[in-house]
Amino acid sequence: MSLTPEQISRYSRHVRLPQVGLEGQEKLAKARVLIVGLGGLGSPASLYLAAAGIGTLGLAEFDAVEPHNLQRQILHGDADSGRSKLESGMESLRAINPGIQLIPHPEGVQADNAVDLFSQYDVIVDGTDNFPTRYLNNDAAFFAGKPLVYGSVFQFEGQVSLFEPRAGGPCYRCLFPQMPEPGTVPNCEEAGVFGALCGVIGSYQAMEAIKRIVGIGESLQGRLLVVDSLAQRHRTLKLKPDPQCPLCGEAPAITEIKADTYEWSCAEPETPAEESPMEVTVQDAHSLLQHENPPALLDVREDFEVAICKIDGARVIPLGELPERYTELDAKQPLLVYCHHGMRSLKAAHFLRSKGVETATSIAGGIDAWAREIEPGIARY
Repeated sequence: MSLTPEQISRYSRHVRLPQVGLEGQEKLAKARVLIVGLGGLGSPASLYLAAAGIGTLGLAEFDAVEPHNLQRQILHGDADSGRSKLESGMESLRAINPGIQLIPHPEGVQADNAVDLFSQYDVIVDGTDNFPTRYLNNDAAFFAGKPLVYGSVFQFEGQVSLFEPRAGGPCYRCLFPQMPEPGTVPNCEEAGVFGALCGVIGSYQAMEAIKRIVGIGESLQGRLLVVDSLAQRHRTLKLKPDPQCPLCGEAPAITEIKADTYEWSCAEPETPAEESPMEVTVQDAHSLLQHENPPALLDVREDFEVAICKIDGARVIPLGELPERYTELDAKQPLLVYCHHGMRSLKAAHFLRSKGVETATSIAGGIDAWAREIEPGIARY
């Protein structure tokens, strides 16, 4: 592929770099990169990859833009609220660079399509924010034989690496062999995330992808870059392939993609009929609250969250205050507990039962599911 004079002019600041030159820019023009997720990390990564002249960008995303995304997902604007992230993102990327090809994948990455999808691209950029998809992306990239540019953010810390076990490096499972149990690690929606940090980590991912395609510099294969944005410190940890890795080790236990391997649910085992269930759906909770003698309702979110939205009639005791204040509750009255998505409320229900509140039951999905399925007028965040 030869660049046109217009393209040479557009990418001249790249072409002037001896390490890139015309040959490197032509490699970028031929390259096919898949970005999984157009959120906090996928936004900056896709913008810089489009601007760099990546010939084909695949965009895997099935979610819609919500107002609380806009604090960090710079690919989208206020007017995009409610729109498909894919539609909004493609519009923004075309505005950045109309000369590249954009391929939408509105179904996202699923267990039954991941390997075939990844096989169509040269590099995979993981912009996801949940463990099931992160493990699926890692495993699918391994089976497809493609390099995976990993990035993650949590509160004020970010991480970046390049996983390519077929080139001698480790994979994500070499660091974390198994998916954590649901509820043991809070996600960004529960713990918060420093918005500008997403720009830093997503940009690092774009750099790793570009370097890998052009074949320049020292990649993060075999290294984990850790960014502490509060202290403004960067440190690099050495990573080695794990011979015991269940995916890329010497005797792998994972030999194919199985959908049930990547399912993640907070649901508890079924409870005998005479006992109170540990979790109920929002529909069941709504039905119980309509009874003549309804259960009490406890909100374990923080005060600032309650200021955004709440369920009428709920008593508020933030989860962190519950060990000191649980005695304020009537241990004999049935109790429904909710939070944002159901993780904190499940912890609260377990704690309360250990203290004698045997009927404490978590509302699965929290107030976010309540807003989607019971009261659409409630603000979501």
